Amino acid sequence: MSSVELLPGIIQRQTRTGRLEMAYLVTGEGETPVVLVHGNCSSSHFFQDFMLALASRGRSTIYAPDMRGYGESETLPVDATRGVRDYADDLASLVRQLGLPAFHLLGWSLGGNIAMQYTIDHPESVRSLTLQATGSPFGFGGSKDVEGTPTWPDFAGSGGGTINVEFARRIAIGDRGNDQVSPRTVINTFYFKPPFRVAPEREEMLLSALLTTKVTNGNYSSDMVPSPNWPMVAPGTLGVNNALSPKYLNQGELVTISPKPAILWVHGADDQIVSDTSMFDMGFLGQVGAVPGWPGPEVYPPQPMKAQIRAVLERYRANGGETREVEFQECGHSPHIEKEAEMLRIFGEFIESH
Repeated sequence: MSSVELLPGIIQRQTRTGRLEMAYLVTGEGETPVVLVHGNCSSSHFFQDFMLALASRGRSTIYAPDMRGYGESETLPVDATRGVRDYADDLASLVRQLGLPAFHLLGWSLGGNIAMQYTIDHPESVRSLTLQATGSPFGFGGSKDVEGTPTWPDFAGSGGGTINVEFARRIAIGDRGNDQVSPRTVINTFYFKPPFRVAPEREEMLLSALLTTKVTNGNYSSDMVPSPNWPMVAPGTLGVNNALSPKYLNQGELVTISPKPAILWVHGADDQIVSDTSMFDMGFLGQVGAVPGWPGPEVYPPQPMKAQIRAVLERYRANGGETREVEFQECGHSPHIEKEAEMLRIFGEFIESH
C-alpha cells in the first residue's frame, strides 16, 4: 500500500525487474506509452495531477516509476562512479519488464539526467525526450563554463559534501513543520516560485512524497573526501549527490547518438535550483557570501547550468537533431505543477507530433 495518498484514477503497482523491486504509478488507456521520471527529494507522486490531466487527452498510457531510494521502490545503494547509470539501468529494466514499445520520455530535474542517460544508452526506444528543469549534462557543481570544464582537478565543490545535512536530518525524522529549513519550506521556496502554493491537501501529499527520500548512506546521504581546494570537500563514490558530480557525470555524448529523438527543454525563468545563479551551487553561494573563503570569480565562478544545457542542445541540433526550448515566466523548478495547463498543452502537442 502506498505511504502517499493516491488520487482517484491513479493506480500504484509493484514489480520485480531484473535489477530491483520497483513501484510505479499508471493511468490512462491510450496506445502510446509516456514515462515520467521524478527528480531528487521527490517521488512519482509529484506527477499525479499532471498524469491525470495528460490521460484525459485519451491518447496515452502514462507511467511514473519511483527510482531506487525514493517512494515505494527498493532502497539499494547508488554507485556514483557510474554517474546516473544505476538509475538509467533501473529504468531500462522496468521498461523491459513491462514490455513497453517505443515511448515518450520526460525527466524532471535529476530525472532529466536519468532520461538523458537512458536516451544515450537506448536511443531507439525513445520516441521523444522532454527535459523539464533538467540538471546540466555536466553534472551539479564543480564546473565553470559551457563546456563543463572542471573548476578543480578533484572536482571540489560537487558531490556528497555539499548537501545541507540539517535538511537531510529533517527528512530522516519525517519533519512536517514550517520553519526555515523544513522540507515543507524547501518545497514552497525552491521547488516553486513564491508566492505560488498548491492547495493544502496537495501540499501534504507532496510533502509526504518528499519524505519518502531515503537518507541512508549510499542514497541521498553520500560520502565525501577532504580536498585542499575550496570549499574543501570533493566527491566520494556513493549516493545520488556524488552521482551528479562532474567527476562521474558527463552527458555531452548525447549529441552523437543515433537515432536522434526530438528534444523539448522546458524550464522556469525563476528556477533557483537549476540556474546560472543556483542557490545550491557552491560557486554562487561563495559569490554571495554564504560560504566563506570563496576564491573569486576567476577561480571558482558560479556554474552556468542553463547555458551548459543550451550549448549541448545547440550541438545536438547542429548534428541533425530537433530541439525546442520553452521558458515559463513566473515559474520556478516545477512547471508541471506551477504552470500545469501551459505545460500540458506544450508537452501534449509535442508528443502528439512525434
